[in-house]
Amino acid sequence: MSTSTKTRPLTIALIGNPNTGKSTLFNALCGMRQRTGNYPGVTVEKKEGQLTIDDQPFAVVDLPGTYSLAPRSPDEMIAVDVLVGRRRDVPTPDVVLLIVDASNLERNFYLVSQVLELGRPTVIAVNMIDIAADKGVTLDLERLSKTLGVAVVPVQANRKQGVAELKAALFAAVQSPARPPASPFPELFQAEVTRLEALAQKQICNGNGDSNGKDGEMPRYLVERLLLDTSGYLEHAHLPGVTDEVLAATRGARERLAAAGLPVPGVEAMSRYRWVGEILANVVTRPKERRVTVSDRIDRLLTHRVFGMLVFVLLMVLMFQCVFAIADPAKTVMEAGQNWVASWIQSWLDEGPLRSLLIDGIVAGVGGVLVFLPQIFTLFLFIAILEDCGYMARAAYLMDKLMSRVGLSGKSFIPLLSSFACAIPGIMAARVIENRRDRLVTILVAPLMSCSARLPVYVLLVSAFIPETKWLGGWFGLQGLTMFSLYALGVIVAIAVALVLKRTLLKGATPPFVMELPSYKLPGLVLVVQRMFDRGWAFVRRAGTLILAISIIVWAAAYYPRRAADIEPALFRQQAELTRRIALAESVAPPTDVELSQLKLNLRRVENQIEGEYLRHSFLGRFGRIIEPAVRPIGWDWRIGCAVIASFPAREVVVATLGVIY
Repeated sequence: MSTSTKTRPLTIALIGNPNTGKSTLFNALCGMRQRTGNYPGVTVEKKEGQLTIDDQPFAVVDLPGTYSLAPRSPDEMIAVDVLVGRRRDVPTPDVVLLIVDASNLERNFYLVSQVLELGRPTVIAVNMIDIAADKGVTLDLERLSKTLGVAVVPVQANRKQGVAELKAALFAAVQSPARPPASPFPELFQAEVTRLEALAQKQICNGNGDSNGKDGEMPRYLVERLLLDTSGYLEHAHLPGVTDEVLAATRGARERLAAAGLPVPGVEAMSRYRWVGEILANVVTRPKERRVTVSDRIDRLLTHRVFGMLVFVLLMVLMFQCVFAIADPAKTVMEAGQNWVASWIQSWLDEGPLRSLLIDGIVAGVGGVLVFLPQIFTLFLFIAILEDCGYMARAAYLMDKLMSRVGLSGKSFIPLLSSFACAIPGIMAARVIENRRDRLVTILVAPLMSCSARLPVYVLLVSAFIPETKWLGGWFGLQGLTMFSLYALGVIVAIAVALVLKRTLLKGATPPFVMELPSYKLPGLVLVVQRMFDRGWAFVRRAGTLILAISIIVWAAAYYPRRAADIEPALFRQQAELTRRIALAESVAPPTDVELSQLKLNLRRVENQIEGEYLRHSFLGRFGRIIEPAVRPIGWDWRIGCAVIASFPAREVVVATLGVIY
């Protein structure tokens, strides 16, 4: 390898089916050297990491999990564009790392056939070999490697077994010449692709057709996909050289193939599964009778239509019980820390605008929200554990019957459950729903789920108004059940809204629901903690930017104009008199503790009255009194009305605003 190549980071594209351990393998390869964001122009998560093999730096691009490279949604289109080298923000992959499930190679190899057709250097990581062994499945991976002409490495990603061998295979693959593309399609089909490819290239040379890729290239694989895509998705994907003439030629090619007994798109499934059968014929050996695994035994309970639903409800109740039971001590510590910071600032700064800004604006505002971080982290921890152990797929299966009654499928459940953490990733997760109407309905009802931004408000109200009644030795409490009811209310309203939408504006048939149920596994500690902190840190970033900015604005509006002329002189006289009496009592003739406490309490009341008058005559107070007639019928005063208006950019700001105002 040349010196110039060594100094340039090479790119590994990591791809695989959902539930094959792709995220676990990504973490095993990259550790903490990773970052997430979005691909420019689309709300699809971009996850990248770095690793070094024999002094050669590599950048690992974790592509969205997909069952095939037949793009019908933005995340699938991203995967195809990266693999064929059409993304300007991602280098063309030097090697493709394809992860497959050892216990179900037949299904996984549909994607393998598509990746190998691209002609990129490829390494196949066969994960979950322990689960395959439990099912009595034996694999001849050496024969498989020779047949495919690519490295096939057995790994157990959750235990980091085989990772060193996988790195060596990746390093060897980038030094090997690119393998020729292997197409499983009949010659007649390939001839039609060649004809369309030439026509599209002619359109590009003539300057026709749209393009958002590199240099207006039209890879052969995309021409093939255009021919196979009868949904019309690729017709509007801005592919280079795709003109009305090319689309007309595509329709003609489909008619000729159908007349020859190769109907589109059925020819793809027939060709690829024929290829899969030939490749795996002497590689996979299964027992004559299917073994009953631990996952099968657990599923008898967890997917039961009665007991499974009962377990699901109990898990949700337990989750919200723990939000109070586990996180409450940590919240107490954080509140003590907030008070300590306020006292420290008070001891160093004299009374004035700066001290008020720091204590009443920043500490009371942002700190008033950050004290709820333990509850938020606890919620994220539970969701991460349920995702990683394999239970989420079972929950979606259970919910499919309920969702189908409102015209949706279990596929809508995962985005809605993700919205418990934040509605934005929940809406992003809806892109996996192929049907446009169902995707839109899911997006519209996702914000009705109670996200983490509402959690501080719920905790504040529940703690203030619901008594700490406990049952079963303290394991279940009224506060946790109330919290669960608030979240359940959001689900009920979302279902009702979805039902109305599917029967009025967005009518359509209930889509079929097919989802793989992955084998259960112990959650990976590193992966769970990382997901928890990633989501928690996203909340902290909001607190450090939007909430901080709003807290400062609200403080300034509540502090200015601070004019003594707006205050009744009698209040200042009472303040001065009480201050004099307290000082005299402490220095000359100390009274009893009860008398001194009463004097201090009276002084605090007078000071609060003065602050209340300042607030009433501030810019915020004047605005609040203007809107008070609109909010008074629902029992709010002008202060709560101001807090609600300030919370429009972010729900959790209502707590910060109340902290500043009160």
